[in-house]
Amino acid sequence: MSVAAIPFLARLVEQSLREVNKGTIEAAVAMGGTSFQILSRVLFVEARSGLVLGLTVTTVSFISYSAVAGVVGGGGIGDLAIRYGYYRFQTDVMICTVLLLIILVQSVQFLGNTLSAKLDKR
Repeated sequence: MSVAAIPFLARLVEQSLREVNKGTIEAAVAMGGTSFQILSRVLFVEARSGLVLGLTVTTVSFISYSAVAGVVGGGGIGDLAIRYGYYRFQTDVMICTVLLLIILVQSVQFLGNTLSAKLDKR
């Protein structure tokens, strides 16, 4: 799962960094900023909100990957839902695991959106 998430997160980080206004970068270059200073003090500061949203999307994707991995034999909450809820016809177990996944995804999404809104300077 980690190998699958690396290019996905890299693409989201790239998109966030591309959204930074070119005038801001040019101003930092004109003031004599080094490459490291431009990266750390301009690009990452300006793209914080998008980076947090990208991390939120990646985390939600990881939760879904782990549930699907459980369905195909990888263990975890997906395995619990399939083995005990579906195969043994214990509907209450399946409903509880699905509700747990929904609550987990919604809480991660809410936390990411809230943090992103606080970091956004617009």
